[in-house]
Amino acid sequence: MVISHQYRYLFVELPHTASTAISRELCALYDGEPILRKHAYYHEFLRVASAEECAYFVFSCIRNPMDEVVSIYEKYKTNHRGNYTDPRKLKKHGGHVTQADLERFRFIQEQNADFPAFFTRFYRLPYDNWSSLDHHRFDFIIRFEKLQEGFTQVLEKLGIKQKRPLPIANPTADKGSFLSYYPPEIRKRAVWVLGPFMKKWGYEFPPEWGSVAPPWASVVLFRLLSIYRNTRRRYLRGRR
Repeated sequence: MVISHQYRYLFVELPHTASTAISRELCALYDGEPILRKHAYYHEFLRVASAEECAYFVFSCIRNPMDEVVSIYEKYKTNHRGNYTDPRKLKKHGGHVTQADLERFRFIQEQNADFPAFFTRFYRLPYDNWSSLDHHRFDFIIRFEKLQEGFTQVLEKLGIKQKRPLPIANPTADKGSFLSYYPPEIRKRAVWVLGPFMKKWGYEFPPEWGSVAPPWASVVLFRLLSIYRNTRRRYLRGRR
């Protein structure tokens, strides 16, 4: 999370949405300074913020989950930055790698699992992330797919002259088009799992998939799980 008292903004970092690149740029060139912790929730900020700070311009990012899941798979497959073999990065040692992360990493490495096998094994319930907590309250949401354009729009809204294009930090290894990872045999599962979130945020499945929409049962389950997941996120600190 990054704040600027000069420009009166707050940037809420959602994982896997280029938040590292944006945070570094804000701190380097636009009077930003870290507050709380990386990927802190907005309601945690509100608990400690002054009345004036609560009125700051708030922005964050969102990403097509079809792309995000492929990016996550590639990070496990390539052991991105050595994250999954370095004991210092385990959550129990103060890092960010969870036991679930290790399970997925080992499955891919030991089984030489391709993306369909990974997706089928680990993605069964409707997908969601903690954007469902507060993103609807924010002043602006940058689309990962239009990162440069969105970042420029934020600066314009804040009355800040942009000094350079946004550098990209912490990139995933080149994976080509994420659509190529979804062969016909897993598309029905993708619609069930990812469809409700995509519908909520205005993302669409590829035209070549035909006329597809998430089943009503998936949408209902997505909404029910959202209540449960957000309750845990809001009241059980540290559990994501």
